[in-house]
Amino acid sequence: MAKKVWISALNKDEKSVQAVMAACRKYALEPDGHFWSDDVEKMSWVEAVPALKNKDVALWAIIGKPEDFSRDKTRFGLSMLTVAATARRKGRLPMLIISTDGEIAAQSLPLLLKDADIVPLAGANLGAKLVSRANQPAKAPTAEYRLNVHGLPGIGLWFEIGPASLPWQGIMAGVNGAIIDAHGVGPADGIPERAVLEYPVKGMKIQLGDAEFDTWAVKNNLDSSQSYYVRCQGMPRSLLFGQFSDDDQAEVHVLGIY
Repeated sequence: MAKKVWISALNKDEKSVQAVMAACRKYALEPDGHFWSDDVEKMSWVEAVPALKNKDVALWAIIGKPEDFSRDKTRFGLSMLTVAATARRKGRLPMLIISTDGEIAAQSLPLLLKDADIVPLAGANLGAKLVSRANQPAKAPTAEYRLNVHGLPGIGLWFEIGPASLPWQGIMAGVNGAIIDAHGVGPADGIPERAVLEYPVKGMKIQLGDAEFDTWAVKNNLDSSQSYYVRCQGMPRSLLFGQFSDDDQAEVHVLGIY
């Protein structure tokens, strides 16, 4: 069975898409994909989650110009899709960014896309990059935490956080550039309909450098089968999370989104 390549075209440049699809077929890769939408309110990035979680998809190729990667909504959506696909596959899907016009600098990309290879569409090594990345095994998660995101139009954007192995005695999560308006604890991999919250805390303000995080927390004990869910309003620029502690020196993880 041919390995599949999922193509996200950040603009409606059909000629470039056809060129990438032709390169895939030349090297016995099966292309499929979509034209990207920046409709953050309707969480249009969610539409590609079923495709990217499919283990038959060996590579995610993103086609665009340098300016396409500078739009906040695009950067946010690509990051959310990366988190969602990684969580559902339980490993990082190999990524290839294909520039159709001009150079794309790795340091200009969102944090979650920085390990992607970058190649020009007109370059002589496009085919080689497609093949090598499609045959690269997915990276298994190595972090001490689990992170997922659920985009549910009409219900909201939910981050799911929990320990990967060792249990946590309480948990907190905060967002910069957005607000949290609901939280809950329940089984991993699905927002709970009901939740028991132990000593919930709402609206803490945590300052890290110039960034202020709207932070909520609970003191529930969580193991790898349980997750903490927080619903956000807006497009958070970064996410803070970790074990809850009353100590000002608590260790937290901070993930830049866009």
